[in-house]
Amino acid sequence: MMVLKDVVRVGIADMNVVKEPMTIRTSGLGSCVGVVLYDQTKKIAGLVHIMLPDSNLGKSDQVNVAKFADTGIYALMELLKAEGVRPMGLKAKIAGGSQMFQFGSNDTIRIGPRNIEAVKKELKRLSIPLTAEDTGGSSGRTIEFDPAHSILHVRTVSQGTKEI
Repeated sequence: MMVLKDVVRVGIADMNVVKEPMTIRTSGLGSCVGVVLYDQTKKIAGLVHIMLPDSNLGKSDQVNVAKFADTGIYALMELLKAEGVRPMGLKAKIAGGSQMFQFGSNDTIRIGPRNIEAVKKELKRLSIPLTAEDTGGSSGRTIEFDPAHSILHVRTVSQGTKEI
């Protein structure tokens, strides 16, 4: 028997939090990185869809914190704290960061790898252990996290689905 679960969708440069039995999903992870922070015991998770590595790349005074690795992960942690999660109980899983364009080698083209580096740096700064990742490559991804089982389902274009 198939059990239908409610799925909360997270857009690009967006974030949200769910508790079991709900799941949380984001699509369109090319050079972007999906960061899941979760508490295995409380069965609660948050997802942020990171577009860029550093908020200094923002072009306006109105910063969308979910857009950047250096601000989005911290903001997601704060949302989870508001739901009763202790930061020391958090773990992380990440996916995305593809090198979508194969021409050139300067830093403006390397957004995917730079996003991965920035996400890992911020997780380390916040002392959140990274338990699994599916990053890099040259294909887009869709991810869905199930907080009831702490499983991240990663669907990669032309490569099928895997669980991490």
